[in-house]
Amino acid sequence: MQSRQARPRREVIQNSKEVLSLLQEKNPAFKPVLAIIQAGDDNLMQEINQNLAEEAGLNITHICLPPDSSEAEIIDEILKINEDTRVHGLALQISENLFSNKVLNALKPEKDVDGVTDINLGKLVRGDAHECFVSPVAKAVIELLEKSVGVNLDGKKILVVGAHGSLEAALQCLFQRKGSMTMSIQWKTRQLQSKLHEADIVVLGSPKPEEIPLTWIQPGTTVLNCSHDFLSGKVGCGSPRIHFGGLIEEDDVILLAAALRIQNMVSSGRRWLREQQHRRWRLHCLKLQPLSPVPSDIEISRGQTPKAVDVLAKEIGLLADEIEIYGKSKAKVRLSVLERLKDQADGKYVLVAGITPTPLGEGKSTVTIGLVQALTAHLNVNSFACLRQPSQGPTFGVKGGAAGGGYAQVIPMEEFNLHLTGDIHAITAANNLLAAAIDTRILHENTQTDKALYNRLVPLVNGVREFSEIQLARLKKLGINKTDPSTLTEEEVSKFARLDIDPSTITWQRVLDTNDRFLRKITIGQGNAEKGHYRQAQFDIAVASEIMAVLALTDSLADMKTRLGRMVVASDKSGQPVTADDLGVTGALTVLMKDAIKPNLMQTLEGTPVFVHAGPFANIAHGNSSVLADKIALKLVGEEGFVVTEAGFGADIGMEKFFNIKCRASGLVPNVVVLVATVRALKMHGGGPSVTAGVPLKKEYTEENIQLVADGCCNLQKQIQITQLFGVPVVVALNVFKTDTRAEIDLVCELAKRAGAFDAVPCYHWSVGGKGSVDLARAVREAASKRSRFQFLYDVQVPIVDKIRTIAQAVYGAKDIELSPEAQAKIDRYTQQGFGNLPICMAKTHLSLSHQPDKKGVPRDFILPISDVRASIGAGFIYPLVGTMSTMPGLPTRPCFYDIDLDTETEQVKGLF
Repeated sequence: MQSRQARPRREVIQNSKEVLSLLQEKNPAFKPVLAIIQAGDDNLMQEINQNLAEEAGLNITHICLPPDSSEAEIIDEILKINEDTRVHGLALQISENLFSNKVLNALKPEKDVDGVTDINLGKLVRGDAHECFVSPVAKAVIELLEKSVGVNLDGKKILVVGAHGSLEAALQCLFQRKGSMTMSIQWKTRQLQSKLHEADIVVLGSPKPEEIPLTWIQPGTTVLNCSHDFLSGKVGCGSPRIHFGGLIEEDDVILLAAALRIQNMVSSGRRWLREQQHRRWRLHCLKLQPLSPVPSDIEISRGQTPKAVDVLAKEIGLLADEIEIYGKSKAKVRLSVLERLKDQADGKYVLVAGITPTPLGEGKSTVTIGLVQALTAHLNVNSFACLRQPSQGPTFGVKGGAAGGGYAQVIPMEEFNLHLTGDIHAITAANNLLAAAIDTRILHENTQTDKALYNRLVPLVNGVREFSEIQLARLKKLGINKTDPSTLTEEEVSKFARLDIDPSTITWQRVLDTNDRFLRKITIGQGNAEKGHYRQAQFDIAVASEIMAVLALTDSLADMKTRLGRMVVASDKSGQPVTADDLGVTGALTVLMKDAIKPNLMQTLEGTPVFVHAGPFANIAHGNSSVLADKIALKLVGEEGFVVTEAGFGADIGMEKFFNIKCRASGLVPNVVVLVATVRALKMHGGGPSVTAGVPLKKEYTEENIQLVADGCCNLQKQIQITQLFGVPVVVALNVFKTDTRAEIDLVCELAKRAGAFDAVPCYHWSVGGKGSVDLARAVREAASKRSRFQFLYDVQVPIVDKIRTIAQAVYGAKDIELSPEAQAKIDRYTQQGFGNLPICMAKTHLSLSHQPDKKGVPRDFILPISDVRASIGAGFIYPLVGTMSTMPGLPTRPCFYDIDLDTETEQVKGLF
């Protein structure tokens, strides 16, 4: 039969087991871990902890350090465990001399299951016991006195002898809460004998010195011995063996305290789980003080001090081990957060698109940033912006940066626009490694026999010849079911060793993140070592690489590796596709891209979070930021939050690809489209005069002209209709300039609503920040509350030609399409190779709904010419070319770099915009 002292311990463990079981029913992957740092040998305590943890269903890990470990070594171990998200509780079993304030307060209060940190003790003293961890030893003392001995503590005189530090403070506090008159003294206090005579209850907090006689304790006094240093495992001199009114020995305290520590562990795990659930962020937003006239973008950016990125990460619910910090204001976010939040409901998904672009600009990025600043900083709604990373080519060329503008920007804007965290450099390295592998393989195949080639591909190392993992995969693809290199026949050796690439079919180009028109057509292989194996080639801008599109569409590291491996770089001389896997380079590409796959965390001018990740071209690729950034953001904002992402160019290009390619790859369903327009751009679509960079705008754009605005709204109306094809509600955001008149603004909003927009709202975020887009934010919230009837435009299983025709007619308004013989031949080849069921990514001018850039408004009755068709098999789409398409921009007569400089004293960048 259980003793009275054992019963409370069993009840605590049983209760902890039941609570943990309930938590794991709802969260099957939840496995709380208690870590114990032990310096010295106390196998008894280790065994007690292990047994009780197993009984309750907890995992326990012991970090055993040498007995002579220093304070610094103990703290180092504590800090490691503080950041380990698998550990939910941390306890110390170390010698008494190591229990310094520095050591104890190194523990994270939320993991301090022994209640020894100043924060936990302070909350206990203040009366917030439900918000802190209370010393298990102190709680054990109280419970044993009340439940095992049956003492009513109210009004009792309690003497705590020889206790120190957190135990002394916790005991005094708990006894006082019970109405007891409590005094704490040390063994060498002069009045010890008289105080012992007066006490109803004596608690021994440390071993009794031999010179103190037991007779000083009055017979009938209740004595509780907790002189076993529970934290250090050091046992005192034993229990006094005289007749007392009630005697509770140290073993009882130790065992119950160990059980109560397990109870604290379960509570810690429950709190941790609660924190993982959706909550409204406690975000410290940064205040704006807008100036008029509005300063330059870089002056505004530099005038705001960003929050430390680790602070921002914590505010939005990221754990310390889920971020990798780059400097002070950027961090990469690890994909492990998706696993942790996999049961979290997604937030609302909003796409920002635009009317057909003009040289006057529409400001999609600015609207995206203004909208999230309004949602979070002004309406207290969790929101995240997800943007593409800009290429450095246009930054130094003609376009400038892409961080938004005015008082709706990502900061620091110079870091956003330049190297960021090196993702584009990683893509450049991976892309060019693959390009080098192609030409090198052709050279070696042309200059070696089958046997020599095979012996070099599968070399003898230390007397052993073995296939690498990727070579085994190639053998399997070829139908050669052998793993011993010496067993291949001559025919199999030739089949394995020779890719037989047809140089005229190579589609993989080298890339560089600089605008350089002289690399558009080059000759490679003219060195003597290349033995006359030269060919014509070209460079593309880095963001045109298929690896960028792969990065933007992948949903995991494993998926990215698969996509990289299936990228088709050429055809062999029998017309079969040659892939990165065939070249044996997939693993190396994945290594180069292993960090680039993690989204980059930054912030807006008002301190709201932004992911900047991937930046594929919006013509030959799909022009959207990464699926991974969107997925992580949707989890972090929670069910009531918003993720706002942006599509490149006009809705007819970027939005169409977002729906038909990105949403198909991600499985995500959009809730709202925000369609951006400006009065000035609509005037151009209405027949306004041409615009030249650097030349003042003509009066049609700076003075009221209702007729031009009305005529130009045809393009806005067409883009609204395109959005409606996909069943998603659309809100028009009118980016207001100071030259716009009230009549022009009202006309655009009225015509937009007549065309079927859910709402149309003027926006002023450029001049005042998020406050200027509060009306837009409210309209988006209301539209998102409506049921989305999202649908794809076409079934991917229909023939390639039919998918192209559907886009041309339904989206662009073409009468029909016209395929060149080369385009038809490519379609036939891709269909024969098994790629006919991929979505379509149209590569055409962004300056018109048609293929002719000068045709503004809504062109009609045109035939869309398809000059060529190419494939990005790794990314997962076919891209038809409408006319010629430049993939390497050139520099203008006066590039932006004339104005970009560095202050060598302050190291501040000047001249970016």
